[in-house]
Amino acid sequence: MRTFLGLILGCLLTIAVVYIHDSMATSTVASGNAAGTSRQIVNWDVAATEWGQVKQNVHTAWLKLTANNG
Repeated sequence: MRTFLGLILGCLLTIAVVYIHDSMATSTVASGNAAGTSRQIVNWDVAATEWGQVKQNVHTAWLKLTANNG
């Protein structure tokens, strides 16, 4: 159980760190040399679209599963 909890916590921590990095990389406050060389790690628009598709697929699979059992 500790291993499973550690995996979940590690994934959430990784996503949080990447999100913080990306939000600082695209900040309008940044200036100088670092502003030109720092790039986003994740394309968050694409990630949001893919996450929406995953949720839709899970919902569709759940509806099929419950229809077959009912």
